[in-house]
Amino acid sequence: MPAARPRVLYVTDLAYPARGRRYCDEDILLTARLRADFDLALCHPCDAAALMEAFDAVVVRNSGPVLAYQEQYDAFREQALRAGTRVYNPLTGRADMAGKQYLLDLSAAGLPVIPTVDRPADLGLLPEAAHYIVKPKLGADSIGLRTVTADELPGLVDGTVLVQPRIDFTYEVSFYFVDHDFQYALYAPDPDRRWELRTYEPTGADLEFAHRFIDWNTLDAGIQRVDACRAPDGRLLLVELEDLNPYLSLDALDETRRDAFVAATARSLRRFLAG
Repeated sequence: MPAARPRVLYVTDLAYPARGRRYCDEDILLTARLRADFDLALCHPCDAAALMEAFDAVVVRNSGPVLAYQEQYDAFREQALRAGTRVYNPLTGRADMAGKQYLLDLSAAGLPVIPTVDRPADLGLLPEAAHYIVKPKLGADSIGLRTVTADELPGLVDGTVLVQPRIDFTYEVSFYFVDHDFQYALYAPDPDRRWELRTYEPTGADLEFAHRFIDWNTLDAGIQRVDACRAPDGRLLLVELEDLNPYLSLDALDETRRDAFVAATARSLRRFLAG
């Protein structure tokens, strides 16, 4: 049974050199606030498996791309699942936590996703475009991403990469959720400056779009980020559903929204530990 003050192991790579962001600032802020409710310790993702037995739950936050420590992450997952360790977000996520296959599945199902294929035989299913994006199925944080012409595609598509048309979108927007509850949205008005974010006030249609993917993922608890782009025809298209360790851009929020998000996360963690 959890102690009166639950013990939480907070997994983060404070030294990860993210482009345009400072992961460490966000995790210092969030952990400083969560200490009001939990006995909390920070550790690097490579140390989580060795330490987690002493805690009531493991919270995976800004731990960086798993590719940098794949062997240690696989061992952590295996050990946590075998021991029944409470991991937040739960390890049952169907989106980025499990790789990029979900983009193929959602695209094939006709959901509002940037069209995505991974086989040469399916290249004809993509709309014509001046350029295409090719990225590894197991990639993250734009690692290995390439922009190519249609003539280059046949030699690159081998089942290990995803192919999408390069869309001249108006802007990118992200919707942030705790459990299934919408918290806030941020957008980048300038497509060339992805991390210069401003508060975005979503419409009812925007929230319906985002909730559709949160519901699809079926995670009962956790923090998720729905990344989308506004296509030239005005539609929102899913870019990514981040359910492993989404960066939250808390520094882009005003104090009221930031306080509300921290309070929602604390409530979610308490419910998660009590469940």
